Amino acid sequence: MKGFSIGLAILGLIGGGVFLFSVKGLYLLPGEVCDGAVQRSVVMRALPNSPSADEWADQGGVGRNFSFACSVSSGDSILSGMVELQQASESAWEDHYGGSGDQRVVRVSQNGVLALAQVEDDDASASVYVPCTVTGTEEDSASQGYSLVADVDVIGETTIDGVKLSQALTDFAYQLTKRAYELARCEDSRDFSAELPRYEDN
Repeated sequence: MKGFSIGLAILGLIGGGVFLFSVKGLYLLPGEVCDGAVQRSVVMRALPNSPSADEWADQGGVGRNFSFACSVSSGDSILSGMVELQQASESAWEDHYGGSGDQRVVRVSQNGVLALAQVEDDDASASVYVPCTVTGTEEDSASQGYSLVADVDVIGETTIDGVKLSQALTDFAYQLTKRAYELARCEDSRDFSAELPRYEDN
């Protein structure tokens, strides 16, 4: 259900500024997909190659209504993600995305950026959280600050599973979030590393 709901939300964002490519095979997509936000190699780790592959990215709204979404498909497999500016605390984010107690969840953090993923072969997903203040949200920061929250999942067949799939989804979410941080014009200076720590090392 999560993948279906994300897909519907992303479809609702399609409008001006959509970047769409229709080519034969993932290897013919640009080296950086999602309007240059995500390395193609991250997608190729997760999705199987097929005769056709598409990708698009779209920015919807500004300020409190900011969002940035991307979807990459290969045959019937779809890797999609959305980053939204939300008024959510770290604990609220973790409660929402951390899942129930019977699900295996992996977590990492670095330089104030947090990530987690549910390791479920039939419902894998990942999320990234980073505080972000933009013009017009300062008056609300005393009660509960704003943050960029990325939500990524995959539908259909994948070439990897388990923690490796969780890592690929998290890398996709992290790179999407780094671009969203620029597009949203988050005011706080933040040093984003090339990648987050590896789940397998924690």
